Amino acid sequence: MRIEADSVVPFPRPKVFAAYRDDMKDFVKLLPNLRGIEQKDRSEDGGVVKLFNVWHGGGDIPAAVRTVMGDKALSWDDRAIWREAEWICEWDIKPHVLTEAVKCGGKTTFVDLGGDRTRMEIRGDISIDLKKVRGVPSFLAGSIGRTVEQFLVRAITPNLTGTADALTKHLQSKG
Repeated sequence: MRIEADSVVPFPRPKVFAAYRDDMKDFVKLLPNLRGIEQKDRSEDGGVVKLFNVWHGGGDIPAAVRTVMGDKALSWDDRAIWREAEWICEWDIKPHVLTEAVKCGGKTTFVDLGGDRTRMEIRGDISIDLKKVRGVPSFLAGSIGRTVEQFLVRAITPNLTGTADALTKHLQSKG
């Protein structure tokens, strides 16, 4: 299922690109549904930066419920390749649960709108193949998988635009 989200950030493209790549740990604190992000690895080669981050969601879920669900169910790996010459970030996400059944990846393009405005165009795909999950009857796997995909896209899209809002506040706070 397709993921699409566009947001305009009122700052020049180089500043938006660098802050989104380098300051994410600082501004995700402004998102109520995230508990944090850990940078596990970073490598740079010319204008290409490769990042491996682990995200921890569920900030808006009561602690007692998080305990029952477990941290694994609310965390995911994010591997990203940032190409400054092309103003893009290619990303691949793997949840810490159902890793064999979930595929999610895409690209964020940073478009210069002139002046001090940048549009972030997020395009991606998520697919869930519940036939790969033991215990799910194969005759239900397809329809349940599509329902879960639809739910996740509806949940993810506002988070993506919310991230742009948090980035804007972060850049405003830096002056």
